[in-house]
Amino acid sequence: QVQLEESGGGLVQAGGSLRLSCAASGSDFSSVAMGWHRQAPGKQRELVAALGSFGSTEYAYSVKGRFTISRDNAKNTVYLQMNSLKPEDTAVYYCNADPLFTRIRAGVARYWGQGTQVTVSS
Repeated sequence: QVQLEESGGGLVQAGGSLRLSCAASGSDFSSVAMGWHRQAPGKQRELVAALGSFGSTEYAYSVKGRFTISRDNAKNTVYLQMNSLKPEDTAVYYCNADPLFTRIRAGVARYWGQGTQVTVSS
């Protein structure tokens, strides 16, 4: 069992930056894949970034070059650094975890956080 708690969301102007954090507890953090998904009002949930236990990554095309996913296994925490934010990045961002990287990519991870709101004003 893995418990996830996100933090770091908020309101930022377009062009600004935010760093989301996701603290994990309850399992061997270093052995699981981690990811961030987001869901905007009226839209389907979509993958933002995924990070495998061996360092492989995948990003949505819309965030490549602007967002970076990373993890600190000593702190059981995964981060999403978001730069050059755009109004279209506004969404609830969800941290997720699963033993399989492919399940993170597919949006069917076993464990999910409650989400944190990110709002980007124009």
